[in-house]
Amino acid sequence: MARAANGRTTAGAAVGDSVEPVPQRLLAVATRLFAEQGFEMTSVQQIVDAAGVTKGAMYHYFGSKDDLLYEIYARVLRDQHARMESAADSDAPVDERLHAVAADVVATTAANLDDTVIFFRSMHLLHPDKQAEVRAERRRYHERVRALIEEGQRSGVFRADKSADLVVDFFFGAVHHLGTWFRKDGKLTGEEVGKEFADLLLASLRP
Repeated sequence: MARAANGRTTAGAAVGDSVEPVPQRLLAVATRLFAEQGFEMTSVQQIVDAAGVTKGAMYHYFGSKDDLLYEIYARVLRDQHARMESAADSDAPVDERLHAVAADVVATTAANLDDTVIFFRSMHLLHPDKQAEVRAERRRYHERVRALIEEGQRSGVFRADKSADLVVDFFFGAVHHLGTWFRKDGKLTGEEVGKEFADLLLASLRP
């Protein structure tokens, strides 16, 4: 494992017999510091010091502090997209596919609540190009869910007298507010909340 002259690890931090890659370590540290101090009040120097790497090592993976904030949320979105596509493209009936997608996006948002809250709290500070990238990714996810609703409406599984666009906006509006009330030590787990949300969504769409 390579070390800089000041003793900082430049490749990865040993944890037992494993090595934590630098990008993941930087993201973990940045998430903690952004939560504790806020994005604006956290410096790159604080991040690299806490992660035990050099600035050069950080800039090898992330071009700026903006890139760290973007990646904190983007990695959650990538995981949600992959899981959503797997469920949406299955051979299950459309109502089961929509239920699986809806339950999963709530559960994964709850599981990554710190990342999501930090990002939405500081998103306006990102470069406009980065903001546009995130909005485009979220829109792509919303459009896939809308397509499932429209598929069910065409086949008669879902009622057709409600706008699929409004249903999507209503549902994701609730999901995006999880950070204001969901607690990991609360009465319901993220998976249980996800099932409840999905049940409510499907109930509102039944003829």
